[in-house]
Amino acid sequence: MLSIHLNNLSFYSFHGLYEHERITGNSFVVNATIKYLPATLVVALDQTIDYVSIYELIKQRMAIATPLLETIVMDIANEIIEKYDVAIEVEIAITKENPPIPDFEGSVGVSYKMTRN
Repeated sequence: MLSIHLNNLSFYSFHGLYEHERITGNSFVVNATIKYLPATLVVALDQTIDYVSIYELIKQRMAIATPLLETIVMDIANEIIEKYDVAIEVEIAITKENPPIPDFEGSVGVSYKMTRN
């Protein structure tokens, strides 16, 4: 099995349950892994999954303000599985860098792994 990885993609987005999150925004980091079985030795871009197109897909989804990170990771994974027939497994993780939690130091995040049936 072959994997492509997009690591530490940084976005400033307006996701969150609370109104102030949707106004001020937050920093997010996205990581994605897509696993697939190539039909032959990969020697050309059309034999693989183009990570530039995956980045664009993630970038477009991160621009849509959404209350829950869980919704976003599931949407991204579903879209990749639907768009790329060769994708067998997709794992997406999103970290919210500065969650609005009083006296909290650190980050929070969610991840989702989807396998083609």
